[in-house]
Parts: sequence; structure tokens; C-alpha cells
Amino acid sequence: MLEVRHLTKKYGSFTAVRDLSLSVPAGELFGLLGPNGAGKSTVMKIVAGLLRPTAGTVRVGGYDVVQQPTEAKALIGYLPEVPFLYERLTGQEFLRFIADLFDVPADQATQHARELIALFELQDAINDRIQGYSRGMRQKLALIGVLLHRPRLLILDEPLTGLDPRSARVFKDLLRQLCQEGTAVLLSTHILEIAERLCDRVGIIDRGRLVACGTMAELQAQSRQPDSSLEDLFLSLTGGAAVAELVDSLTD
Repeated sequence: MLEVRHLTKKYGSFTAVRDLSLSVPAGELFGLLGPNGAGKSTVMKIVAGLLRPTAGTVRVGGYDVVQQPTEAKALIGYLPEVPFLYERLTGQEFLRFIADLFDVPADQATQHARELIALFELQDAINDRIQGYSRGMRQKLALIGVLLHRPRLLILDEPLTGLDPRSARVFKDLLRQLCQEGTAVLLSTHILEIAERLCDRVGIIDRGRLVACGTMAELQAQSRQPDSSLEDLFLSLTGGAAVAELVDSLTD
């Protein structure tokens, strides 16, 4: 569903992403992990068609996101780290707007929206203006909007931010269900315990380079640390282990 080949993104003399390649087949939940500033959000924006790569190609469902943006974007549901919502619209008006953007028939959009609104328990606020929503309610509405047109590739940057424990559990269960139905998911999160439990495979990016990629068992084998957690592997691959040792020495 997603094929990224030799992706590079430069801003002047600064290289944010360096020769990165990865693939996410239909039905897989792939976690893209890395420290702040590693290039994760840049990769996601390029895959979503919001940034043009300096070099390399990205294909979604066989469509090149640069050469065939309309066809590629029709298959994508993208949730940025800070979703943009039109605050003077009601939640219901916002969802109708999203449905129109993706040419979802009105009856199908209404039915699917009703199901998602109930799932995330947003019924009591759906006809209120978004400007009065809490952080968690905004995140729920953004998630519903991303799912409304039934995308074949979900690109999710910190999707659990602001969600209460129940809503977070509902969303994680929904992601697994969508993957079972053939949806591909590219997910970024700083909560490594969630990534370890939820993702089929993970890729670890550091300073714009993909430094490791695979299942937990594959990453443990590559690092020769068979009993390591994802957090331990992440720290050892991104230089965080030295920082942890320094903190330990200061607290001894």
C-alpha cells in the first residue's frame, strides 16, 4: 500500500531526511519512531503529499504522490500532530465538509459518522461549535474526520494525544480491526510501550536516517539483545542509552 524509495528532503544545507526507504503492505500497522527532530513528521508530510521530496519517490496504492496527487490523496487519511479544525463550524458541519472533500455520498457519510460519533461518545457535543471543544474532544473529532472516507492508508502522528484512557483503548482496538480489514497504518508515537504492543513492525529513524526496521523479534536479533524492550532498543540505537547512564550516575 505504501512504498517509499530513497526519500531525501533538504531545507537549504540542512538534510531532514536522508535516503530513506520503507514499505507498509495492506493490513500492517507500522510504527515510525524517533527522537524529537529526527524527521518523522517530515516523512509523514511527504507521504501525505503536503511536502515535496528533494529526491526519491513515494507511492500510495501504486500512485505517485507527486505525479498523481489526487489519486494518491483519495486513499489517505492523515492526522497531523496538531490537527487543524475550523473552530466556527459545529462538529457536524466539519464532518460534512470532510465528506464533501472526499466525495463520500451523503447517506454513507451520515451513517459512518453516526457510528464513529457514538464510538467516541461525542454525541452530546457534535452540534456545538468546535471553538468550545476541549483538547480531547478536538482529537476525537479529528480522528472521526480522518476515518470518515474509509482510507486505505492511515497516517497518524501522535494520535493518542489528549485522549482519555477509554477513548485511547477504543481507538487502539479500532486500528487493529481496520488492519484486519486491509487498511495500512503508518503511526508515530513517543509512547514506546504502546508501539511495542500495537505495531506489527517498527522503523527507528535518527537524524533523518532509518537506523533499524523490523518486528520486535527481528530488532532484538539484529541488536543481539534477545530480552530487550523496545525502549532499550530505541535508546541504544539513538544515543539515549548514554544519557540514561549519565542520569543514573547523577542519582547514585
